[in-house]
Amino acid sequence: MKNTLFLLVLLFFFNSCNKKESLIYDSNSLDSLVSKYVDNGSQALLLVRLEDRNGNTIYQNSDKDYDLVPDHHINENTWFRIWSMSKIVTISLTMDLVEDGLLKLEDPVSKYIPELSGLKVALSNSNEALTNYGQTIENDNSEFQDPCPLKLVESNSEMTVLQLINHQAGFYYSTTGIECLDNALDSKNLAASKNSNELIQKLSELPLIDHPGNKDFYGLNTTVLGLVNERASGESLDNLVKNRITGPMKINGLQYNKNSDTKLLPVFSGVDSVIRLANDGELDIMGSYVPGYSIENKLFMGGEGMIGTADGYADFLRMLLNHGELNGHRFLNESSVKEIYAPHTQLENEYGYNGYNLWVTSDLYKEKGFGDGGLWSGGGYEGTHFWIDPKRDFVGLIMTQMFETPKAGHGRDNEIRGEVYRQIFKNED
Repeated sequence: MKNTLFLLVLLFFFNSCNKKESLIYDSNSLDSLVSKYVDNGSQALLLVRLEDRNGNTIYQNSDKDYDLVPDHHINENTWFRIWSMSKIVTISLTMDLVEDGLLKLEDPVSKYIPELSGLKVALSNSNEALTNYGQTIENDNSEFQDPCPLKLVESNSEMTVLQLINHQAGFYYSTTGIECLDNALDSKNLAASKNSNELIQKLSELPLIDHPGNKDFYGLNTTVLGLVNERASGESLDNLVKNRITGPMKINGLQYNKNSDTKLLPVFSGVDSVIRLANDGELDIMGSYVPGYSIENKLFMGGEGMIGTADGYADFLRMLLNHGELNGHRFLNESSVKEIYAPHTQLENEYGYNGYNLWVTSDLYKEKGFGDGGLWSGGGYEGTHFWIDPKRDFVGLIMTQMFETPKAGHGRDNEIRGEVYRQIFKNED
């Protein structure tokens, strides 16, 4: 009887292990999708990596156009500009500083950056909030449809750290479609600032797009949050990442400035529907300059400025999956991680909601074949994408470097992620 019981337990154990290992049972179908998006001319390169909670590789494959990318091997150690995938790193640092008592989410931003205390708010000449620009307006108010020149008014509320996290502070990118507002931001060439103080000075000369707390509007809010982190801690964002995240948790492949021997991938553009090298100034969400990555760089942009490898960024995602802990080091309390993926904004969106700059998918993703509900996800300006599956204990990364993906590449993330979950659901039936 004891032998029989032992064999049943052993059989259950091996069946469980096999089920975990066979999360992806048809790697060829995923390989074909990776190649499809390179072969159809929508991606110069593409890497897909799935990693379990313990860092084991569930799946990885890459492909590239050898004419466009002749000199780079595309693998888990290839460096990518991750742009807005920097945001969740900066927000995690903020939560860590809160835990250490160095700042509070309800604190006014001016407590740390007094230079931003007197920011004006831009309105249309008919006193309409610019965050409504482009929406349907009753009676077709033509003045509002072309709101320039703008009217500047005093802010009616004080900006808080939490509003920076939730994109409710009033900062924006130069992609609003409001020409005079975009041009004003472009003219500052924010990414060309020599250091944080110069960036703060430039930001202090720009109006907000709305009163703080009025509405969430995606933009430079997390960049300002990074500046708050620096002022609150007395350390650069670069050192905060090293001293609080990558060093203690033994993460290699996530940082600001590149190493002396690091060669970043070219910047590709699909604006003309055919992939080519991007022109200088073409990536223009904040002027004609992009973040600096050289060893000498002293400006660390918390919303856009990091570089990472698939392996390194997967490690950071696994920290979130492990509720704040990685490689024996606890970075965040479990309650802080829960706050990051809790519902905060976009609560009426049928596709999910926004946590602290972490998109949590709804069940509509499963219905449409895009994945599953409850995934934590995000992405970057040059086409990078990630998700975390807390139900099945793994993370996914889709890595590329492509500005304005050609039409043939639209839907790439949903199709690749959808194929992953088609196989998962079949396993779970």
